[in-house]
Amino acid sequence: MKKHNFSAGPCILPQEVMKKAADAVVELDGSGLSLIEISHRSAAFVEIMENARSLALELLDLKDKGYVALFLQGGASMQFLATAYNLLERKAGYVNTGTWSLKAIKEARLYGEVLEVASSQEQNFNFIPKGYIIPKGLDYLHLTSNNTIFGTQVKEFPKTDCPLVCDMSSDIFSRQLDFSQFDLIYAGAQKNMGPAGTTLVVIKEDILGKVTRKIPSMLDYKTHISKDSMFNTPPVFAVYVSMLTMQWLKDMGGIPAIEEINEKKANLIYSEIDLNPVFSGFAAKEDRSHMNATFNITDDTLKETFDKQCKEAGINGINGHRSVGGYRASMYNALSLESVGTLVDIMSELERKG
Repeated sequence: MKKHNFSAGPCILPQEVMKKAADAVVELDGSGLSLIEISHRSAAFVEIMENARSLALELLDLKDKGYVALFLQGGASMQFLATAYNLLERKAGYVNTGTWSLKAIKEARLYGEVLEVASSQEQNFNFIPKGYIIPKGLDYLHLTSNNTIFGTQVKEFPKTDCPLVCDMSSDIFSRQLDFSQFDLIYAGAQKNMGPAGTTLVVIKEDILGKVTRKIPSMLDYKTHISKDSMFNTPPVFAVYVSMLTMQWLKDMGGIPAIEEINEKKANLIYSEIDLNPVFSGFAAKEDRSHMNATFNITDDTLKETFDKQCKEAGINGINGHRSVGGYRASMYNALSLESVGTLVDIMSELERKG
């Protein structure tokens, strides 16, 4: 039976990428060696790393615009720390839109003053704050573009006089944006780009070198830039699969092409949520995420039936996060419109039979 993978992460990946990755684990491109046993200093892997970094900048339309792409370890959680270590001298501003924002704020406060410029915590993060005033004199302003747990997504980013930093872990490469408005972007691969184990960091180089503190080598962006993202042994497999996924995206038409598909998927499920009285959405309509649709069942007596129908249809990973409850359908780039249609059919059938 075909499985429909709505898991919030690690994410679904394109089948052709999975096949190529599996083949490479056995033998990389006729080399007689496995991808995971070749030297990371070999010409074969250096080319893989260079291709991955180049594809990231190409897809984001940031080539030759003063940006550099890195593939690092430690997950996005390490970047909560690294961002502050490299950029926070006096004070920084954070927009608090969920669990990951809170974690980023906690780490940044180890190194300087952090102002919570805006927050939706009082309503359990079911909306994105808007119209807030950005204080003068910030070293940077930090946002989280998409909130997997609560199903909200920033639709319009603020204009700032300071560097703009964004955690795009769960919607990187999913929609068209002017990515040059950001001075630093980071994204854990496992939500929308590849397997767990690496994190993409895209930095405008001229924002670096302005803090007076000494930065440990492993947290210093300039160190990783100087070594072409190979300061220490990189996560070879995760970088390779991320490269394959980005090439898959480029071949299908890049971000504009996938955005069109993502909009169809989101419109399909949200239309069902809005029209079907058995279900109710969690996030404010204007802030709904195209990556993570969060919803509840309005009649608890139907929950067992719905769960059973989902299991029988091969639907996987739609239980909501424990802090929200209900359900969460994560619709990352590689999830097909067909899979969303299967879930919507079950939701519609539940109303008819309920």
